[in-house]
Amino acid sequence: MTEDALEPREIDQLSEQLPAWKLDDDRSGIRREITFDDFNAAFGFMTRVALKADAMNHHPEWFNVYNKVQIRLSSHDAGGLSQRDVILARFIDALL
Repeated sequence: MTEDALEPREIDQLSEQLPAWKLDDDRSGIRREITFDDFNAAFGFMTRVALKADAMNHHPEWFNVYNKVQIRLSSHDAGGLSQRDVILARFIDALL
C-alpha cells in the first residue's frame, strides 16, 4: 500500500495534534520514548502496538531495553510521514 507523504503544512500541525511526539530534524519521522513500570508492561504494550501495526501493514521502528520503549514512525513507501503514521501514533497515545 503506497500512501502520499504529508504536506509541509500538515507536518507543521503535528506538534499540536501529537504533543508527546518529537519531529525528526529532517521532518521524515516522529519519535516518542515511553517508560513503563517494568519489562512486562513494556513488552505487553509493544505486543498491542504490533498487532495494530500489522493489521495496518505499517510497522514501527522501535527499541526496547527493560522498561523503556523508543518508537519512530515513518512511511518509507511515502518517503516520509503519512497519515498512517498519525493514525498509529494516535492509537499508541490512546493505549497509554
